[in-house]
Amino acid sequence: MRNREETIGVILKQAGHLFNSHGYKATSIGHITQATGYTKGAIYRHFKSKEKLEAETLTYLTSLLFENLSKRIKEEKNAGDKLRAVLSYFESYITKPPIKGGCPLLNAAIEADDGNPMLRKKAHSILTSLKESIIHILNRGIEFKQIKKSVDKEYVATVMIAGLEGAIMMSKLSKSDHDIQIVVKHLNQLITSIEA
Repeated sequence: MRNREETIGVILKQAGHLFNSHGYKATSIGHITQATGYTKGAIYRHFKSKEKLEAETLTYLTSLLFENLSKRIKEEKNAGDKLRAVLSYFESYITKPPIKGGCPLLNAAIEADDGNPMLRKKAHSILTSLKESIIHILNRGIEFKQIKKSVDKEYVATVMIAGLEGAIMMSKLSKSDHDIQIVVKHLNQLITSIEA
């Protein structure tokens, strides 16, 4: 008998690769059975529906990203450098993507739209967590007098995420890091302008 956690891990890893590289709609349970070697029954034993598997896979993929991003942020000593670590991480996504197929949050958000409410809800929850993480850095920066007290934290977090995710999309389409470099330069200027 297989270990339940090991089986779930294999399914999430293989499904994550397929969903993120080929798309959620284009990837069938049959594709996942081929990739894992498990039967449909084994997959549905652990995930009640394809929609549930999609949402759990998105959580799995983004947890890998956030784990790496969190390590980079923790290495920095002040709020400005922590925010720059976020920029650096997203910028490196174009040339050295930690997950094949692009940013899983961006991919899921675009594909889910209104057609997959469970995936959309999960993507929105992850987006909210990312935004809250940036706002937390800003709050700590204000507390330690590294960031100006008057900063509009919601504005900064929204502009950073929208700029970075949009630049990833543009850079992937053009197969160049030109767009992400422009956005990172702009966001670096924004960070400098809010530092105390």
